[in-house]
Amino acid sequence: MVKVIGIDPGLADTGVGVISGRAMEVAEFAFGSVHTPPGIPLPDRLHEIYNRLSALLSEQSPDLMVVEDIFSLKQYPKSGILLGKVTGVILLAACRRKMPVVEIPVREAKQVLTGNGNASKGQLERSVRRLLKLQTPIRPSHASDALALALIGLFRYAVPTDS
Repeated sequence: MVKVIGIDPGLADTGVGVISGRAMEVAEFAFGSVHTPPGIPLPDRLHEIYNRLSALLSEQSPDLMVVEDIFSLKQYPKSGILLGKVTGVILLAACRRKMPVVEIPVREAKQVLTGNGNASKGQLERSVRRLLKLQTPIRPSHASDALALALIGLFRYAVPTDS
């Protein structure tokens, strides 16, 4: 059995999805997000993301972390910079636990799970839900994206352990 954690970085909401399984078979999963309020200073928000994620990594002890790779839209360059800062604390949390990390571009995740690199968030969420055999929508959407990353980690990168 292998446990993979998927992370969808975001300053307001960082999506988290944890999946255990073997090869293409999911045994169990959990999801949620780390929320930071906009009224507090950026360093405090980054610290909160780091602390909450570090605690989760200690609790769950995943074998692999899959993180959405940083992207930036030309019309919103500042968002890309903030996303880079969030991703930095996420990678630091994994590094401190000596956890292997794979970064996957969002288009690749959409291509793998929906067959379309330009799929909408809704299409990706429905594909994740179908793979996990869930009837109700996965909320928040950041958690759905994180589960998508964890699924790809399980299907592509995870090396089975002896347990």
